[in-house]
Amino acid sequence: MPPDFADAWDVVASPRDRRGLEEAEARRRLESGGPNSLQQPENRTIRASVYDAAREPMLLLVAAAALLYLVIGDHGEGLFLIGGVVVTLALVVVQDLRGERALAALRTLAQPSARVIRDGRERRIPTQDLVPGDLVLVGEGERLPADCRLLGGDMLGVDESALTGESATVLKTPGGAGDDARLFAGTLIVRGHAVAEVVLTGPRTALGRIGGALAEMDDEPTPLQRSSGRLVRLLGLAALVFCALITAAYGLTRGDWMEAILAGMTFAIALIPEEFPMILTVFMALGAWRLARHNVLVRRAAAVEALGGVTLLCVDKTGTLTENRMELVRLTVDGVDHAIADGLPASGAAVLRTAALASARRSIDPMDRAVLRLSAASESDPVRSWPLRPEKPVVVQLWSRPEGAFAAAKGAPEAVFRLCRLAPDQAAAQLRAVDRLAGEGLRVLAVAACRTSESFPDDPWEAVFIYEGLLGFVDPLRPDAAAALRDAREAGIAVAMITGDHPATALAIAREAGLDETAGVMTGQDVAALSQEALPSRVRDVRIFARVTPDQKLLLVQAFKAAGGVVAMTGDGVNDAPALEAAHIGIAMGQRGTDVAREAADIVLLDDRFASIIGGVRLGRRIFANLQRALTYVTAIHVPIAGLALAPVLLGLPPLLFPLHVVLLELAVDPICALVFEAEPSEPNAMRRPPRPAGSPLFGPRQVIAALAQGAGVLVLVLGLYVWGLSWATEAEARGAAFLALIGGNLMLGLVDSAASARIFARQRRAYWVIVLLMSGAMSLIFAVPPLARMFTLQPPGPALLAAAVAVAVLGGGWAVLARLAGDFTGKDRSPGHRAAVPETAPLSG
Repeated sequence: MPPDFADAWDVVASPRDRRGLEEAEARRRLESGGPNSLQQPENRTIRASVYDAAREPMLLLVAAAALLYLVIGDHGEGLFLIGGVVVTLALVVVQDLRGERALAALRTLAQPSARVIRDGRERRIPTQDLVPGDLVLVGEGERLPADCRLLGGDMLGVDESALTGESATVLKTPGGAGDDARLFAGTLIVRGHAVAEVVLTGPRTALGRIGGALAEMDDEPTPLQRSSGRLVRLLGLAALVFCALITAAYGLTRGDWMEAILAGMTFAIALIPEEFPMILTVFMALGAWRLARHNVLVRRAAAVEALGGVTLLCVDKTGTLTENRMELVRLTVDGVDHAIADGLPASGAAVLRTAALASARRSIDPMDRAVLRLSAASESDPVRSWPLRPEKPVVVQLWSRPEGAFAAAKGAPEAVFRLCRLAPDQAAAQLRAVDRLAGEGLRVLAVAACRTSESFPDDPWEAVFIYEGLLGFVDPLRPDAAAALRDAREAGIAVAMITGDHPATALAIAREAGLDETAGVMTGQDVAALSQEALPSRVRDVRIFARVTPDQKLLLVQAFKAAGGVVAMTGDGVNDAPALEAAHIGIAMGQRGTDVAREAADIVLLDDRFASIIGGVRLGRRIFANLQRALTYVTAIHVPIAGLALAPVLLGLPPLLFPLHVVLLELAVDPICALVFEAEPSEPNAMRRPPRPAGSPLFGPRQVIAALAQGAGVLVLVLGLYVWGLSWATEAEARGAAFLALIGGNLMLGLVDSAASARIFARQRRAYWVIVLLMSGAMSLIFAVPPLARMFTLQPPGPALLAAAVAVAVLGGGWAVLARLAGDFTGKDRSPGHRAAVPETAPLSG
């Protein structure tokens, strides 16, 4: 260790009392020492955005066409194309900045937090605000936020592999000497809970000095983004080949090589759907940002695509369906129930004291907190603690007394009965009491104690414990849980509750919430007794699982997947990580979840509410549908643009489109894709339909066929209009009418493909109508100003051609708009299966 840091470990950074630092002193240390953070990821610069966009094949071709116009002396055309390139680059930069702002907001939300003691109060603060001298509460499944000295609590098991590369768990002793009590930033606590004092922060930590970093967000492109990028590159290469072929064919047959080059460039520019990568990037970033605004933090972008297709939600009961706000309401001693509100006899007070001594002093466990609120337990720390284990769900804490050792135990009743070695008839009698309390919806724990004048064994299961009584806790159902479950059912999403609670407790909560209980309850023992082959058919209809251990959650997720479901799994503990990884979408609890669970998950639920999950599904469906419509629109509009650039060449007609025309069209296409489609609200019946089939592609054959059909309709009608116009009007007039019809058909397609409901004049569609006004103004200006008309080689069409152009635009691109307008004016939605839209006050209304 460098000498300038070594002395820090030997200095007491703050008074070691229970109050921790004062807030004013913490602020002073933060200002002088800087934030507790390593190097932050650099934001994408405008220069980088421009550089990446400028390498796109379409922009390179447009720039080449502009240079060609300038060389041959057509300065107006060249300057217009240069302006088009500048505007396109500006649009790309704006969308990039929107995406960067969204990602920056996500990084802020993803900033980890730590529990500290300041001014004598426990509070949670961002880890970057930690300073030397802070007292932090650390526990199983958490990563250390800074280099710390272990002061009190359990002996900790720490995984230091992130720092040393060694996978073996290292034991740390409170108050120990040297490395025995040193905790290093970035290492993982795999066992125990304790209080530690921050010694070094930020770049001064061991992790900071060796340049380590923990990734908070996964910004890698999704498979769809990568495949679309490959598609654009392939089409770019194909466009160059076709450009050469068309140029050669045109030049050889007509002898006008300059016009041949422009025709080839026009087709190449029209062929490339360069909007694909931009659409996907913007939709993923802004989709994740929209989800985060509603407490659904996306860690992996692919989850945005997948969230709307969930068919089965596996959720925990405590804290997800319920409020995670335990209240101790009943206490059973010697077979007699006592309501806490009515006061306790002496025997009941003794059981409560034992339960308090079995509770962690600064626990995040709601039952520990409920017990401590009612007791007068001292603030001292136990001599030793044995935390809960899946195979032994009992917490034991050892205390020193003048008369000898005193051990308090609290945990699952069956495990405590085994710890106390109750006779079968005694255990059966107590289990009947447990069933009675659980049947009322109470969470039941048992309490036991061991008093001995001799040394306490290292394994508490070797000691002699005396059973004392039962504790009954109530965790109220969240007010919005029942409505969210109803929304899930209507959306065709099955919900399975997986809990470690007693079966009767699970059933009582299921009834109150409205969960499907027709198939009964399946316990962890039932799961363990079935083979991996038999489990999928057995769990197909069961929706309530009780007394399930974390490792059995993995078996259930695998079984649900084998049964054909698209599974989303919630979890919060260290042992939940395998199940979260195995699920199609892993959802970690942001408030009570461990760092391990959050790192394994695709999504972090910031408020732990089940309603937020359902709202996330609603937004996921909205994002998927809007993205699908945007890709369909881009494909559809490129069909007539490319076709109209090529068809006149093949038919021996004068060219219809030149690079200027294509660039002007692109100036409408890009903002429609990026602004209109992304902002489109959910369809009114989005949560009244079943999930899309598993494996359903975002842009599959159905979408391709629909896009080709839409585009072909515009292509055929506009080309027919052009041919008809050439037969009796001038070439410039025919081109003017055809180009006007093409722009109108483009705008109509944008309206038809983007509008999720009949109300096409809704407020959220303002961006579309602004684009319509701008394009209408641009065309009016071109027709009204002769130099512009000459630059675009067109003239205003006569009344007959103008009427035909309007008819072609409406028929070719907007044949469904009349039905939408009818619904708009009648206030009714004609879409099949329509029901009332989800109100804006509903969670995450899209």
